[in-house]
Amino acid sequence: MSSVSTPRELGYRMPAEWALHAATWLTWPRPDGISFPGRYEPVPDVYARFIRELVRHERVEINVWHDDMAEDIRKVLRRHEVPLGAVGFHRFPSYEPWCRDHGPIFVLRDGPAGRDRAIVDWGYNAWGGKYPPFDLDDAVPQHVARLRGLPLFSPGIVMEGGSLEVNGAGTLLTTEACLLNPNRNPHLSKEQIEQYLCDYLGVRHILWLGDGIVGDDTDGHIDDLTRFVNPTTVVTVVEEDPQDENYGLLQENLHRLRTMKDQDGQPLRIVELPMPGFVECEDQRLPASYANFYIANRQVIVPTYRHANDARALEILQREFPDRKVVGIDSTDLIWGLGSFHCISQQEPA
Repeated sequence: MSSVSTPRELGYRMPAEWALHAATWLTWPRPDGISFPGRYEPVPDVYARFIRELVRHERVEINVWHDDMAEDIRKVLRRHEVPLGAVGFHRFPSYEPWCRDHGPIFVLRDGPAGRDRAIVDWGYNAWGGKYPPFDLDDAVPQHVARLRGLPLFSPGIVMEGGSLEVNGAGTLLTTEACLLNPNRNPHLSKEQIEQYLCDYLGVRHILWLGDGIVGDDTDGHIDDLTRFVNPTTVVTVVEEDPQDENYGLLQENLHRLRTMKDQDGQPLRIVELPMPGFVECEDQRLPASYANFYIANRQVIVPTYRHANDARALEILQREFPDRKVVGIDSTDLIWGLGSFHCISQQEPA
């Protein structure tokens, strides 16, 4: 299908994250995976707390290696009093749990018989070949498309969900540090990459920030930096300590945002979000950011880091999401894997 027409030509577009979800997709981490070296034990409980919030208002679908893994997960979820009727399990094995990046990207269009859905299957190479093997992770969107009986578009280039942020009205935010990194698509120019984004996600206006935060092994994903909270407003993280490594690069991104306009030529409304300071483990700085929140159907689930700025970040986000409950969940154990709640999740629009 994708060899004949692009999603844009067929009327598809990627909706904003706040659009109604049919489900949230997760990939359960493996004890013998590489994402949580020496510190896997507390991670399933963090997942369970996340899922307990999600199932209040939407279904959760979990990719697993085998039935034994699914049964182990059920035990964890029962311990956290998660209603299992709202959770599905699928034998779609993946080496690592970062479903935002290897999972399906859903696009929508309004058809004559109602809303049509399809899946864009970007190539996945574990952030520039950093963590092989990744063939199983790369196949997840194909499994989901078969499960749902949906058309599958395969652009044939590398792209991760965490590097893309859309407002649902035609604008996409991303970063030069990630998309222009030669470890992704060295054969493509900036203009060619923009064309792929327009053709496969149905956007028409692309905004580029610069670098990602220190410690981010994805080469600068946008979901640690700047997020749309409605079609005209972004929240963007800023570091208040001029001596911190993140200070200058986040100021540069803030400066860029202040010069940007949306698809209609209107300036963005910009809300500053603090950073949680220096979060480290075993002498490694971790990419802790409050911007890695997940917008669920009636909630916004925000990572917290046992820092004084946790409360400030939650208050700011609650003001920006007046119709959703903002929920903070301790992400200190999860961030050891170099990602948080947005990184582990992928929305399936209704």
